[in-house]
Amino acid sequence: MSNVFMGMPTLPVFGDGNLHIEEPFPAAAHRELGKTQMRANLRHATHTIRDKRLKVVAELPDWEELRDAGSATKNLVMANLPALLQEFETNFTARGGVIHWARDAHEANQIVADLIKEQGTTEVVKVKSMATQEIGLNEYLEEQGISALETDLAELIVQLGHDKPSHILVPAIHKNRTEVRDIFLKEMPNVDPNLTDEPRLLAMAAREHLRRKFLSAKVAISGANFALADSGTLAVVESEGNGRMCLTLPETLITVMGIEKLLPTKDDLEVFMQLLPRSSTGERMNPYTSLWTGVTEGDGPQNVHLVLLDNGRTAALADKYGRTALNCIRCSACMNVCPVYERTGGHAYGSTYPGPIGAILTPLLTGIKSEENSTLPYASTLCGACYDACPVKINIPEILVHLRGEDVDSKRGEKKLPSQMDLMMKGGSWAFSSGKHLGLLEKGLPLGKLAAGRDKKIKRLPGIAAGWTQSRDIPAPPSQSFRDWWKKDHEPVAPVNEQEEVKR
Repeated sequence: MSNVFMGMPTLPVFGDGNLHIEEPFPAAAHRELGKTQMRANLRHATHTIRDKRLKVVAELPDWEELRDAGSATKNLVMANLPALLQEFETNFTARGGVIHWARDAHEANQIVADLIKEQGTTEVVKVKSMATQEIGLNEYLEEQGISALETDLAELIVQLGHDKPSHILVPAIHKNRTEVRDIFLKEMPNVDPNLTDEPRLLAMAAREHLRRKFLSAKVAISGANFALADSGTLAVVESEGNGRMCLTLPETLITVMGIEKLLPTKDDLEVFMQLLPRSSTGERMNPYTSLWTGVTEGDGPQNVHLVLLDNGRTAALADKYGRTALNCIRCSACMNVCPVYERTGGHAYGSTYPGPIGAILTPLLTGIKSEENSTLPYASTLCGACYDACPVKINIPEILVHLRGEDVDSKRGEKKLPSQMDLMMKGGSWAFSSGKHLGLLEKGLPLGKLAAGRDKKIKRLPGIAAGWTQSRDIPAPPSQSFRDWWKKDHEPVAPVNEQEEVKR
């Protein structure tokens, strides 16, 4: 066998960028729980969106069938992704577009920066994009002397506030309107000093600020919600019209899109245009839906580029249990029903992708061993609300359990020595395999009562069990077990003689 390197990357190739969390989720969550205003903002916003969604979903008698269709379509895409990508590339380039392939965040950022520099500009406008947040594009462009202005209102609030998004759909969900007004007064140039927190006035101030940028920008950057393989068409859905301005006015348009966003044909778009708005904003249809196919002479951008981003997606695709996480259409429905997210907010997750979908997608893209990402699959009660809400039926609880198993296995090391959890499970198996074994352990109950002390509470356990007592106390065990009590207080009932019963 030859040892000469043939240029093939080592597999799997995991993602980088704003995906590697630096603080364990429990520690971050504990800190975020102390932000009472943030928690109040989150509760109000998530419950409002949740209630709107329930109403518009109830209007459709075939909602479950639509979910089935969406799930089946995305599963088909993942099963045929290489062929569909080639088909899309052929159709996109045939219509005047240029495709760039990026293995990771660094390559994608470099490609975008080079394209901007070719146009001789140092300022670009952006459509809201999870992919560009994932790769840290804004930060990279700033290092290159290029200013990227977010034009989505919520993204603009986050950017001006020198903050980070905390929600997939509503990045500034943790801010209330008074906080938004304060940000505008402090950071937005030429704003009326008498600006109030009335939503209409806040929107007007943002519109005036952005309009000048739209009309002067030579380059725009966007993401994409969907890409149609049969025609090479890209689609962006948004609610404010800022996306339409970015996609039509500048001379150069650069789109960054994850390779999983494909749909086979234009007919498949019908299903997702019903699933997405209802699941995300609780609307029957999206206010602005923009589709473009390559270059049209004399109409819209004449220099159209698409960066197809892997960044760990093929690694996720190789996981037979977790690959359905790539079916996600970024609607955020799972976050709006999650009891953990509602209380901790998106910043506790430390990644571009927060909430239930982030708890599975982030470690799949980076590998379970990446920094503190192994703590994310435990950021869940496994209540299943996320699975019930997901429009494409991603079984998030099942994948969470799978990733927890991956985490446990990864910590055993090469020698595969048993961990504390292994020993506890082995002990539990032995105890519950026989009544005699359980009875033997029950004789140790008085020792547990002694350990509880005068207040009759066990407040600290050793080893891995310490995680249980970090947030709760264990009541002192009783002086005797139920089995012992039953045995002492109830005489055994003699078996009935069937022949005597017949004689009676």
